[in-house]
Amino acid sequence: MEKTKTLFDVIGPVIIGPSSSHTAGAVRIGYLAGKIFGACPKFVKFRLYNSFAKTGKGHGTDKGLLGGVLGFDVDNSDIKNAFEIANSLNVKYEFEYLEDYNRHPNSVDIILEGENTPKMEISGISVGAGEVKITKINGYKFNIDGDYNTLILIYKDKPGMVYRVTALLQSQNLNIASMHCDRNNKGGEASMGLCIDAAVPEQLLSELGKIDEVYLIRNLKVLKK
Repeated sequence: MEKTKTLFDVIGPVIIGPSSSHTAGAVRIGYLAGKIFGACPKFVKFRLYNSFAKTGKGHGTDKGLLGGVLGFDVDNSDIKNAFEIANSLNVKYEFEYLEDYNRHPNSVDIILEGENTPKMEISGISVGAGEVKITKINGYKFNIDGDYNTLILIYKDKPGMVYRVTALLQSQNLNIASMHCDRNNKGGEASMGLCIDAAVPEQLLSELGKIDEVYLIRNLKVLKK
């Protein structure tokens, strides 16, 4: 079902400019990618495609993406100094500009590496008015837009895993707004993305961590409007 449009969707967020799609959208993609990675990276590479690649520098897309990864929200003036701040934190960064018309006009792949966190590749798109979607995490398909509290899990594909996760949510009286599962092959790794109507308590995250062969758990909070 298509999400009902609000006045915010038309006007867009209060942002560091100049562009809602190329600046605010870039910040939010970077911000979500940083939260999914779960740590300050030591190295991050951005592959920008199409419109992001062609006009991004003039609109601050590069600074927006990097600032978002560093944890800055769309109204943070430090975005303008993202390069200098990354350097002060010893975060290395690199940008690659590409054309691929099979990709969304405003799309980016973000490759993050850290000392104690496994390398991750996260893909996102900016759809306008500051609205974004995370479309892939390590090759698994997702549909994360920051409008809901979202649980992300990567785990071994085997019978009962979806039931165990959803049963724990039910035990906490948490309602699932939407759910998306993907896998690389039967019995291999699989992924689960669950949009939740309420905040996810730490106790539930602890219980999820006790399930055998769950390799990654992330809890993303609703993006600030």
